[in-house]
Amino acid sequence: MIRVSTITQAKAPDVVGPILAQKPRATAPAAGTRAGAKRNPTAIVYCEGNLGAIDGKTANGLVRHSERYNIIAVIDSQKAGRDAGEILDGKPNLIPVFRGLADALAHCDSLPDYFIYGMAPATGMLSKHERKVVLEAIGRGMNIVNGLHEFLNEDPEFAAACKASNVEILDVRKPRPKNDLRLFSGRIAGFDCPRIAVLGTDCAIGKRTTASILTRALVGAGVKAVMVTTGQTGLIQGSRYGVALDAVPSQFCCGELEATVIDACEGENPDVVIIEGQGALSHPAFCTSAFILRGSAPDGVILQHAPGRSHRCDFSDMKMPTPMSEIRLIEAFSDTKVIGLTINHENMTDTEVGVSIEAYRDQLGIPVTDALARPKELLVDMVLSSFPQLAGKLNAAAA
Repeated sequence: MIRVSTITQAKAPDVVGPILAQKPRATAPAAGTRAGAKRNPTAIVYCEGNLGAIDGKTANGLVRHSERYNIIAVIDSQKAGRDAGEILDGKPNLIPVFRGLADALAHCDSLPDYFIYGMAPATGMLSKHERKVVLEAIGRGMNIVNGLHEFLNEDPEFAAACKASNVEILDVRKPRPKNDLRLFSGRIAGFDCPRIAVLGTDCAIGKRTTASILTRALVGAGVKAVMVTTGQTGLIQGSRYGVALDAVPSQFCCGELEATVIDACEGENPDVVIIEGQGALSHPAFCTSAFILRGSAPDGVILQHAPGRSHRCDFSDMKMPTPMSEIRLIEAFSDTKVIGLTINHENMTDTEVGVSIEAYRDQLGIPVTDALARPKELLVDMVLSSFPQLAGKLNAAAA
């Protein structure tokens, strides 16, 4: 029986919780898993030549955090033999990197449940070589998670391969049927729960990573925070509330995001909602930031910037904007305030990060930090400085 399906932009299934990385040959349950608890499916992530790079952002995100899948290996021949956590953050996390699929499977005690395509190329399509790799994974009996704009369920070759191997393909970006898409209603104005959008000065600059770290830091401090994701990586990671906004027809983008934020507010009764940004409002190649500002109507914005990046991704002749210019544009476009700046430290030393934090703090007059390289408590303080009412939610340990 063929089992071909898609993940639509709706609530994801409940999950056991974050699963800690484990060695592929480990036979005991992952650390933190309760005896008898439902096991998260295991997965290998394909990221050939791009782990730690901009186009590998899906794999990068899954290596750092995944609630839906237990990531046991990454495929990238250029970094084979190394630890994925060490590559990304200088801290080993016991997720090994292998040269190819056969090499990775040879080091696993049992066949992983899923093969995840972990890259986000500008084309949004599989190359000829990548088609062969995905078909090989199907032939070996692995289910496929596909975050591309190319929907593999609609490809006869992949559909036939799935039927033959009795596996499924999850086309994460495929939107719900048009008859089910929602238009903007204005209902979001009736919700008092603060909404904070994490936007950026460029694409692939760490908005989702910062939003995820911020959400977990707030929850750890006792504030009930819920994150709404807006791209394929967040959905693959296990977000309960999300929509792959760049795959939704533009007429419905604001409405789909508004409805998703309302779902989160009504379903969780949170103290604060964190919304993942996409692209950049000033970037001519992307419109999703505009939809996010309109659809989620944020009460505050945290801006992510990479001081060490000289030009926009994939646009070598397009200089990066300054945080000040992006802040002015955001605040002119939407009835909101930028409440803080977070640094992406690519191409920077720790000393340079510190200097940038101090300089931007003095220039902009708002809190500035690095979500990955500085204490997470600074992100919580950034939110509390603009939403002091949340201070009453802090737990005793955090206070």
